[in-house]
Amino acid sequence: MAVVGQVLRSEWTKIRSVRSTVWTLGTAVLVTVVLGVLICTLARKDFDAMPAERRLAFDPTNISFAGMGLGQLAMIVFGVLVVTNEYSTGMIRTSLAAVPRRGMFLFCKVLVATVLVFVVGLVTSFAAFFAGQAALGGHRAHLGDPGVLRAVIGGGLYMTMIALFSMAVATMLRSPMLSLGTLMPFFFLISNILGNVSATRKVGRYLPDQAGSKVMQVVAPVNDQTPYGPWGGFAIMAAWTAAALIAGYVLLARRDA
Repeated sequence: MAVVGQVLRSEWTKIRSVRSTVWTLGTAVLVTVVLGVLICTLARKDFDAMPAERRLAFDPTNISFAGMGLGQLAMIVFGVLVVTNEYSTGMIRTSLAAVPRRGMFLFCKVLVATVLVFVVGLVTSFAAFFAGQAALGGHRAHLGDPGVLRAVIGGGLYMTMIALFSMAVATMLRSPMLSLGTLMPFFFLISNILGNVSATRKVGRYLPDQAGSKVMQVVAPVNDQTPYGPWGGFAIMAAWTAAALIAGYVLLARRDA
């Protein structure tokens, strides 16, 4: 256990000594909250002009997370850089020489980064919720309303899982450019296309971001035919992440540094 503690401390030192950590996590908070407030302000102004059907499906909690789609971009960058910085600088050889047990090395790196991202994600989610509800005025939801606290905590869990999935992919690919070049089109292009085209919508529902974002919903969209609930969607996202982490560990264990 003493060795695990030393490795955890060394991984924490690596993360906090890199300037990009502060920039990426700070950007995630700022973008998510500011964009969420902007969208909530526009929704409040447009609410009276909405058709009755859209008013019934209006989800004041979920709309305060509207900025999270862009905020997750910063989380992806953070997850990728946490892993690939060492490969870019060649420090990975020193790290693996100091910690030959690669499973322990990966576990400690992922654990330290995940705890940090979870704290930031939770702060971001609560800040986006309270700021968004203030912007919604009379259309706001309250933290004690049914399903709202689950959705707000779910927002923090969603951002954590996005960063964790990105770390797993970066462990497999090892290159920052290749990792970002794979994750960005996947989350911001392929996933949206598959989820919005009628022929592929059923497949798109099971992609990690679309399934995981269900945990932030309180009111289901109109004509929603998703076959799982909020925690079911989050479980699908967790399964994708677990599979990616296992693949990352297998490749890390078999390849040379």
